Amino acid sequence: MKYLELTVGAALVYNFVLTRFLGICPFLGVSRQLSTAMGMSGAVVFVMTVASFCTSCIYNYLLKFTLRGKSIDLTFLQVLVFILVIAALVQVIEIVMQKATPGLYQALGIYLPLITTNCAVLGAATLNFNANRSILDATIFGCFSGIGFAIALLLFASLREKLELASPPKAFQGIPIGLITAGILAMAFVGFSGLC
Repeated sequence: MKYLELTVGAALVYNFVLTRFLGICPFLGVSRQLSTAMGMSGAVVFVMTVASFCTSCIYNYLLKFTLRGKSIDLTFLQVLVFILVIAALVQVIEIVMQKATPGLYQALGIYLPLITTNCAVLGAATLNFNANRSILDATIFGCFSGIGFAIALLLFASLREKLELASPPKAFQGIPIGLITAGILAMAFVGFSGLC
């Protein structure tokens, strides 16, 4: 039951994009085509999962420890350390994507390196720290938070592709209809709040 609540809560109820409003930049920037949204979704799921695992290990074993009977607390460095871990993971993804899928790498453009400063990724690591989750729980939370990000991004990208075929009034064309659609999608996700 604990893991069901953790997974459903991370992916749907407390969705980083649509209920916490974190990670909006790639959500709006990469959602014009479903193919680029899929690539970004995969990258974010990977980074959030591995970053949650690594930051949880670092927090539990390196930032708080005992040395010669004296308790050492370096948790004030958590944000700096978490950003360094996330940046390293994004660099690995960038190198792999550039070699394996150069077309997707070009399509993602500036949004791929922006995962480093994506507040959803840092938010997942920080929420794990605040909730004092175990390494396994933190990794599961990070993975399903990434999946929730991917669900929101893929839904929004598919809706934006459909909107390209529609002819809304001139005042709503482009960004305005996209923001209205994102708002309606966010209202739909608030409906999941009764699940956990």
